[in-house]
Amino acid sequence: MTWLTLLLAFLQIGFFSIGGGYATIPLIQEQVVDKYHWLSMQEFTDIITISQMTPGPLAVNTSTFTGIRIMGIPGAVLATFGCIISGFVICLCLYCFFSKYKSAGPVFTVLKGLRAASIGLIAASAGTILAMALAGSTILGGISIPVNGIAAVLFLLSLVLLRKFHLNPILVMAVSGAAGAVIYSIPW
Repeated sequence: MTWLTLLLAFLQIGFFSIGGGYATIPLIQEQVVDKYHWLSMQEFTDIITISQMTPGPLAVNTSTFTGIRIMGIPGAVLATFGCIISGFVICLCLYCFFSKYKSAGPVFTVLKGLRAASIGLIAASAGTILAMALAGSTILGGISIPVNGIAAVLFLLSLVLLRKFHLNPILVMAVSGAAGAVIYSIPW
């Protein structure tokens, strides 16, 4: 693999990352897992998990961690630069366009369509991450994959604590991580 390939892959990710953070996950997965096979699906899911827990934008963190995993520090710099520069150029162009045509009706109808596509990308990401967390692999077509019961219970408890009781997400992540460390260290 060349540095240019890594840079071009993340330039493409940054260019098509409409919707931000979670919407970039399927794009990054398509490049680094499916197309170039730089990471396994398990490694990719681990990187997404770490990226969510660290401060900063999800796409930038994921790009940085993926780049460092693939090519070390130069890879982290290239992947992060590729992801960021595309969005920067697009935002600059959009700013110029919107400042000139901000009152035009068709502009807002295009944005409504993009919003719907972003929601679809986020839903696809959630499905992939949920399948990896609960079953250990992606769910394809009608293939039945056994669900990890412990992961399912931790997921449901976390969901209830976050949605019903509105607990601090950091606290829920810390408790879930500690519970997972204890539970998974016991030989069953």
